[in-house]
Amino acid sequence: MSCPICGSETQQAHRPFCSKRCADLDLVNWLNGSYATPSNDPEDFENALKEMEKVERRSVGELPTQH
Repeated sequence: MSCPICGSETQQAHRPFCSKRCADLDLVNWLNGSYATPSNDPEDFENALKEMEKVERRSVGELPTQH
């Protein structure tokens, strides 16, 4: 079995990963939203559209960015 992050051989102590580092990288991917489960919920679509519109308006200078 190979590590899903780097492709190296897995180690029993960190399965399915090869090391704590790769396990931690996978956790970071989950926490920052790099991995996502698709949704068919209409409310999710509406929220995503609103966020995209905000980003688009910010990029053309319509909304001030928050710091």
